[in-house]
Amino acid sequence: MAAPAPLLVVLLGLTLLPLLFFPGAEAGEVGVCWGTVADNLPSPAAVVQLLKRQSITMVRIYDTDRGVIRALANTGIKLMVSLPNEQLASAASSPPFARQWVQDNVAAFYPTTRINGVAVGNEVFDMAKGLTQQLVPAMRNVQAALAGLGLDGAIKVSTPVAFTALKKSWPPSEGAFQDDIAQSVMRPMVAFLRQTGSPFMINVYPFRAYLDDPQHISVAYWTFQPNDGVVDPDTGRRYYNLYDAQMDAVRYAIRSVSPGSVRASVTTQDAGGNDDDILLTSSEIGCSDWKIPKKHCKNFANGLIAHTLGASSARAKHTSGLLDSVGAGAGATSAYIFALFNEDKKSDDSERNFGLFYPDMQPVYDVDFVHGSGPVTPAPAPASSWCVANAGVGDARLQAALDYACGHGADCGAIQPGARCFSPDTKVAHATYAMNDYYQRHGRASQACDFNGAGSIVYQQPSICDPSQAASWCVARAEVGDARLQAALDWACGHGADCSAIQRGGRCFDPDTKVSHASYAFNDYYQRNGRASQACNFNGAGSIVYQAPKIGNCQL
Repeated sequence: MAAPAPLLVVLLGLTLLPLLFFPGAEAGEVGVCWGTVADNLPSPAAVVQLLKRQSITMVRIYDTDRGVIRALANTGIKLMVSLPNEQLASAASSPPFARQWVQDNVAAFYPTTRINGVAVGNEVFDMAKGLTQQLVPAMRNVQAALAGLGLDGAIKVSTPVAFTALKKSWPPSEGAFQDDIAQSVMRPMVAFLRQTGSPFMINVYPFRAYLDDPQHISVAYWTFQPNDGVVDPDTGRRYYNLYDAQMDAVRYAIRSVSPGSVRASVTTQDAGGNDDDILLTSSEIGCSDWKIPKKHCKNFANGLIAHTLGASSARAKHTSGLLDSVGAGAGATSAYIFALFNEDKKSDDSERNFGLFYPDMQPVYDVDFVHGSGPVTPAPAPASSWCVANAGVGDARLQAALDYACGHGADCGAIQPGARCFSPDTKVAHATYAMNDYYQRHGRASQACDFNGAGSIVYQQPSICDPSQAASWCVARAEVGDARLQAALDWACGHGADCSAIQRGGRCFDPDTKVSHASYAFNDYYQRNGRASQACNFNGAGSIVYQAPKIGNCQL
């Protein structure tokens, strides 16, 4: 297993591939790896329409296919292109080659197509070991070519690293890279990523870990379902899903070769603007019919999406636990799922059925790219769970946790003198109230109840005032733009929200603005779904508030 590391991009799917982070993002983002090793795939134009219908906002391709790049023009969908391993040596040895490659394959299409990243090579340490020492020079030359064209601010350079680059991933706190690359390659690579503000990309394969060790890795643990968690014996940190453990192992490994932090995302940066680590991941889901039942793949995919869209935000605002001990900030993690389609010409038979969609664009199983769907929560804690203070850590640590929770979004008005939950006036009671309020507001993500070991998740309601019943509403975030608001508005109205009041002539039609209509639809969906925090995510377009909003003459 692995742990959160500085600046990471995780690639996910039934196999996870690199994740991306973007400046100002408060939560992660989920995209897909669009492979084309097949003879029966739909046209690029048809695929783009599929991406739009599914609200998929970023894709990674393994080449620079002009048909694909042109099809994505004027869509706003973020695209990561790739310089293949076969061209790595030329890019490393010849700056003129790198400049021409960037001119022909990136600059020629930008900004009409929203290219935001270049992946230099792919899993070089595994797939092209002879090129290992040329990897970082190639990355530098491509970066220099982008800088020469004034594109280095918008387009970042990284390289997808296979999870096998770690020689140890459990316990996460002992995560370390293989000896033959740790100092010679990973150290200068991390320095380059820090210097250029680029993400660290890691390809992870949670389902493969499960298949290799099903006696110790449960289905629930790798698919984001409720489970008891697994404890890192060195730090005492409890992990409720394999993905978080793997991310922490990567973060510790990065920290071991470079004490500073790396902005590890091609597309996102830490919400606070600090020099924090960001991970971009890619993941295989692994749903070959003969190995993994589709229901597990569906749970994993939707759990990953919900976790990335919801729990990343909680983690980005939570500074206790592992990230403190590593010395890294809690940057968001974004992910690509591998792969968009089943690809019948893959040389590895086991990867031919990793797609989310069949070549006819029918889903292999249902995946919700806006929220994640089904019973999966952002972190696999059961719906009826609470966060309580651990009296054994002492008053000083409880006070620190209490101060953090109250200062980072928890509503602590009820535990002020004279308020309804002030009594009993003890540190553990007040800390429990504040920590639980923070935990509930962050979607019951398991890491939102860590507080550097001062919090524990319980499954019977504690005899303390329950802040989870406080009134709350979901409103639209105007800053995400009309396109994203419209997509989320359409989704809410199509998935149970009653939007009749915002139709022309309806009582809440005025003011006729995107943000007003989206707020109405978002809130209706949120209330109908029990005010679950993930029901107000809408791919980052929604926000929970605790004072009743008023839109025109409409009181929500």
